[in-house]
Amino acid sequence: MQTSHFSFSLVSALCTFGFAATAAGGPAPFPPDRKAVECTPRAGLPNVLAKLEHGGEVRVAYLGGSITDQAGWRVKSRAWLQQLYPKAKVEEIHAAIGGTNASLGVLRIDHDVFAQRPDLLFVEFAVNDSGTDPQEIAMAMEGIVRKTWKAFPECDICFVYTFTDEAAMINDLRAGKFNRSAAVMEVVADHYGIPSIHLGLEAVRLEQAGKLMMKAPEAKVTKVSGDSLNQSSRATVGADGKIPFSNDGVHPYLDTGHQLYQEAIERAFPAIKTASHRPAPHRQLPAPLTPNRYEASNMLTADHATLSGPWSKLPADQDTPAQWFKARVDAMWKAAPGARLTFKFKGTGAIFYDLVGPDGAKLAVTVDGKTTDSVRMDGYCTYQRLATLTAVAGLDPQQVHEVTVTVLPEIPDRRAILFPDNRQDLTDHPDKYAGSHWYLGAIFILGTLVN
Repeated sequence: MQTSHFSFSLVSALCTFGFAATAAGGPAPFPPDRKAVECTPRAGLPNVLAKLEHGGEVRVAYLGGSITDQAGWRVKSRAWLQQLYPKAKVEEIHAAIGGTNASLGVLRIDHDVFAQRPDLLFVEFAVNDSGTDPQEIAMAMEGIVRKTWKAFPECDICFVYTFTDEAAMINDLRAGKFNRSAAVMEVVADHYGIPSIHLGLEAVRLEQAGKLMMKAPEAKVTKVSGDSLNQSSRATVGADGKIPFSNDGVHPYLDTGHQLYQEAIERAFPAIKTASHRPAPHRQLPAPLTPNRYEASNMLTADHATLSGPWSKLPADQDTPAQWFKARVDAMWKAAPGARLTFKFKGTGAIFYDLVGPDGAKLAVTVDGKTTDSVRMDGYCTYQRLATLTAVAGLDPQQVHEVTVTVLPEIPDRRAILFPDNRQDLTDHPDKYAGSHWYLGAIFILGTLVN
């Protein structure tokens, strides 16, 4: 899972949403308690339902993290819609990336979703945003809505929530209330009339009744993305009579946990259908809840900046990260120690869309003369995966800012960084960890580039 590195005023967020304040007058640390319900249909999905009933091609987009990236509820729901509406040709837009949250989702939505012209957008980030600042969650989720409806006003949106056995999340659900991230997302859903479905409430009920086991005692997580998460349970019901939900308390088994998720969609659908009245484009947007900078984001390839030193553009027709991630980025650049990148922009922030991996480099990131270091590797990095590095956020949008990144010669202590369960991979495959490199796919600028 991944949390945001943005920093914005929590006081402002709480005031914006009308969240409760403490007796001393300061902000409460969480949104108010919100009763957990499986489905709130709101304004329904009138446009896509009309298209499904009419027939023809209907494109359903799935924007989320690793739970959506699995071949589970995403695959099951598309097949179910196809069966329900045989005259339609239901096409999937797979826009899920493991270990990422709504902040990256709103930045990459133009590339990963809009390019394929969606008719329905499912958004799933409650798990990966469970530790994110409420203001950031709201800004990202609202940005997803506003960007979608400005680009495709006839596209309907549905928020879906999943869960894990993390105490802060499952204990709220056991108590009958949404966890913090879902509660914030519900505020956005209320404001825009977007239906929402919590996919996991039935699983929580079964767990409380002693009929479901969240994970096996020996469960380990060595990766947060990829095909290795696509596991089926050994038995629909275990020897103890309990349904095995997942291997790790996070990623459901395809035939048990994900089946429960799919059944939640099927139960919610009649109410959503009833709430769906005459189709109409979402053209008249209400005033935004947040100071939504995400509507001004731009995705640029690395060569829009000034590159110096040992940079190379990786070939996308060979076995390189450029080929592995070509569905997500238009180009991938590789930098060795001594490489430098520089650009100027006018806006509020800049984020690098890069890789963390076994040979991840140490970087010096300088913004307007102030420097911080970053290591592009974490405890899961026995393999390479997409990630983000926030260069800066919360700047004066009227000012021009300069960003410089330098790849440092120091090689990070890879054994110390890796989680204990992953350190054997360093012993077995030392070549993967040799050298020090930065892999850059794109630059997100919350504003405009300045030449």
